[in-house]
Amino acid sequence: MAETEQIGLASRLRLAVVRLNRRLRAQRTNTSVSLTQVSALSTLHKCGPLTPGELATKEGVQPPSMTRVIAALEDFGFATRRPHPTDGRQAIVELTTAGLAYLEDEITAREAWLDKRIAELAPEERELLSRAAEIIDRMAGQ
Repeated sequence: MAETEQIGLASRLRLAVVRLNRRLRAQRTNTSVSLTQVSALSTLHKCGPLTPGELATKEGVQPPSMTRVIAALEDFGFATRRPHPTDGRQAIVELTTAGLAYLEDEITAREAWLDKRIAELAPEERELLSRAAEIIDRMAGQ
């Protein structure tokens, strides 16, 4: 592929991902929870209980910022802190049942919208999109 075609593909792919992300965000069920807070909840769901420092590292933010995120999640009843079992200076942050229910509602709303859009595609397009999703996921993991 020529360099100009690669630049064109990179630009088109970036724009398509940005637009799709924007449309998916528009499907949110509760916008009082910030996207940063949703991301932290998702990380807790994926990784399980973490210290605030571990959560900050995984989210790519500074610990003081994560402290504010955790406090807000606690206020919503979506996360809780408990003492660390071996380090009295640490706490463990974990998802609550309400936090998990919130995440599931968010995922359901976004996937319902996406399922509807996918159902409108031709079978060949769905197959192509499936392969593209695998490639994009692999690229994002690098």
